[in-house]
Amino acid sequence: MSISKYKAVQAQTENPRQTEYRLFAEVTKAMIAVKGLSLREAEFYKAVDWNRRLWLALQMDLSAENNQFPDDLKARIISIAIWVDRHSRRALKGEVGIDSMIAVNRSIMEGLAAMPQRPAPVEAAMPVQGGESALRQIRI
Repeated sequence: MSISKYKAVQAQTENPRQTEYRLFAEVTKAMIAVKGLSLREAEFYKAVDWNRRLWLALQMDLSAENNQFPDDLKARIISIAIWVDRHSRRALKGEVGIDSMIAVNRSIMEGLAAMPQRPAPVEAAMPVQGGESALRQIRI
């Protein structure tokens, strides 16, 4: 199956919130897997960077003019994204651990899972290549 066919099926079966939850689950799983690794190991850097890029994509999406989330919610999530970026840099230097970033991701996942379905889900993502959201572009 070609990647374009896979993406078409995915778009039909997964709403934006489910996509966000899945991405957070994958990133968080990767972060948990590298917790005990040495800072010198590539997998540690990949997982921390993947998490940082996910949060950067969220920050970009929330900053877009067409984003319809309430301003106070956008501000709070952007603030977390800025913290994740700073904490990621410190973790990559070995100054701090990654447990707090894992905890934040899990909290976001709990919130995504608890949110009631909206009749018409809002795609709060900035269009990128091929019209996909920035979140769907995040890969290790």
